[in-house]
Amino acid sequence: MSTDSQAGSLNIPNSLSLVRILMAPVLVVMLLSPEETLSVVSAVVFVVVCMTDWLDGYLARKMNQTTTLGKFLDPLADKLLITTAFIMLIPLGRVPAWVVALMLGREMAVTGLRAMAASSGKVISASMLGKLKTVSQIVCLVPLILHYSFYGVDFHAIGMLLLVISFILTIWSGVDYFVRFLKTDVLNGS
Repeated sequence: MSTDSQAGSLNIPNSLSLVRILMAPVLVVMLLSPEETLSVVSAVVFVVVCMTDWLDGYLARKMNQTTTLGKFLDPLADKLLITTAFIMLIPLGRVPAWVVALMLGREMAVTGLRAMAASSGKVISASMLGKLKTVSQIVCLVPLILHYSFYGVDFHAIGMLLLVISFILTIWSGVDYFVRFLKTDVLNGS
């Protein structure tokens, strides 16, 4: 674990999280155009940037550089990159706005719950369901960003099927966080 002097350090894992944050506006620009070639490039960039999520966690543990800053930046980077992609796909007609609204509402609600618990000294850590939710969102976004058919494969149809699975995991994990929040007794002050 890190020492207090490392808590604000900008090490390699934290730098990778910052790269993900900085790539969100780049993704916005790339997804402004529905062009086929740009969709492929956007999907490749999205995959590469998302892989840094795994890499920063691996390096933080391996190099013993887990920091307070990293614990803040990593989930922020994930949420920013994923929500940016979902929002930018709405005007392209690749995802239903209501699905994205509910998924983003879940993200805000869970973030609020975790903040309330933290202010009372309680921790609601990321659950396996929450981690599966993040992976499922990334996995469904790749074919939705690709969108077009390549080599006879309809990536949009695949993406929509994966979106249904991701939506179910998103809502399910949100309910799980609420249940765990209620079990922390934060509302009762204990």
